[in-house]
Amino acid sequence: MAERGRIALTGTAQRGPSAAPAALADLAERAFARAAGAPATEGNAVRLLCDARENFPAWRDALAKAQRYIFFESYIVEDDWVGRDFAKLLAERARAGVRVLVIVDWLGSWRGLAMWRPVRDAGADVRVFNPPHISSPLGWLSRDHRKTIVVDGEIGFVSGLCVSERWLGNPRRRLEPWRDTGIEIRGPAIASLEQAFLRVFATSGDAVDTDVFADAASIAPAGSTRLHVIANEPNLAGTFRMDLVIAAIARKELWLTDAYFVATSPYVQALRAAARDGVDVRLLVPGASDIPALSPLSRAQYRPLLEAGVRVFEWAGTMMHAKTAVADRRWSRVGSTNLNLASWMSNYELDVAIEDAAFAELMAAQYETDLRHTTEIVLTSRNRVRRAPQAQPEQTSQPRSRRAASGSAGRAAAGAFSVGSALSAALTDRRILGPAEAGLLFFVAAIAGFIGIVGAVWPRLLAWPLAFIALWSGTAWVVKGIALRRGRRAGLRAERLEDAMDEGPTAHSEPAPAGAPSRRAGAETDDARDHVTSR
Repeated sequence: MAERGRIALTGTAQRGPSAAPAALADLAERAFARAAGAPATEGNAVRLLCDARENFPAWRDALAKAQRYIFFESYIVEDDWVGRDFAKLLAERARAGVRVLVIVDWLGSWRGLAMWRPVRDAGADVRVFNPPHISSPLGWLSRDHRKTIVVDGEIGFVSGLCVSERWLGNPRRRLEPWRDTGIEIRGPAIASLEQAFLRVFATSGDAVDTDVFADAASIAPAGSTRLHVIANEPNLAGTFRMDLVIAAIARKELWLTDAYFVATSPYVQALRAAARDGVDVRLLVPGASDIPALSPLSRAQYRPLLEAGVRVFEWAGTMMHAKTAVADRRWSRVGSTNLNLASWMSNYELDVAIEDAAFAELMAAQYETDLRHTTEIVLTSRNRVRRAPQAQPEQTSQPRSRRAASGSAGRAAAGAFSVGSALSAALTDRRILGPAEAGLLFFVAAIAGFIGIVGAVWPRLLAWPLAFIALWSGTAWVVKGIALRRGRRAGLRAERLEDAMDEGPTAHSEPAPAGAPSRRAGAETDDARDHVTSR
């Protein structure tokens, strides 16, 4: 495989076939920017990082060298030796005078929230995204699923990796390291990473003073790679629109890797259309679901793809957690977004779309390497979805690796959507269901029948829970309505932050003087931080 390194090639020289007119290339660029809601940024350098063995050391090295500020955002930070090691490093930098801003997701990190107390005591601003609140009965559905680190406006990391020893594996328990992908970025795109971080940070407390982050114009080019930073927020669907565009314009290859594939109908149809048009469409997914009950449903998702010529591969190791795409060996995407409705529409996600042929070649080479550790899924002569009966030579000399056993809120949400899709199709005949979905329908029918019998024989068993849910929802709406009327909405803080960023970009070209008030947001911010951290 080609050696990984920092990519610094001229993007225009690698864009599109030589015979394509410049107007067509410009049209494609506009389509990318408008679909993703993210304009292109020139002059960057990107380095591919595979698995925890490459990502974790790169993160530690950058954090240890921080001099001015650190932005640290992760969906999961486990209370294990890996999580505690990163927390200790962040606390050390905070004590050294570095401004440290941390945000972790409550649902992903609730078991390890206590370990952030020493980090906050060291001077860091630690916030928890979207903890449960009585005013939002369904608020837990929206998560901060991003995994982003920015240091001093000079270097940034975007990946699918969380901070946990699970990503390193455990040989004694026959658990291989989780397969995952990240990137290191240098150049003007760092400003976009910082702005995306600060928007989420502002939803969990007061907005940070805007002279903390860098302005793109003040960051010197580090290469010549063009990229788009796609900072997806609930209901924006920027990554979803970008994925649809790429599926529509890919000419030769579209190779996808996803950890929790539960696709929507429009995206499935886009992949089917590409495959029928001669594009080599491949999908690499985990070999086993975190939630075993969803395995038949996941197989049902394969059928329409296989029938159209899409090749599907299942990972034979412990866990495939990467979220990547590479198209025509010219365009690639790396980040946190899974190919399901929860990631596309409900979560805060962050991905980077890279327009660079050399980097795409590295991505394609890694994809081909990964395929050596997979089993292809095929349609049998009886039109059944099955694993291909092929040997796995690399597994004959050692015990088979165990699969990941931990559950995932993202997978559960995606699975719930697919269950709803199957039930809706059964009721409305909007699409043809496969044999693999028969078991699901029988199971749900049994549950529905049981609920119906309980409701008929013991109506109060259903009436009281429904009354409680109705009262809770009504109270929550009243509380939220009062808060909105008084102007106390987290979204307003984000809007004020965006306005401040738009009004004063030149003010951030020079670093703040030592000891300036900008290193603290004041007593009001400290009070808000105390309130958020204690929850």
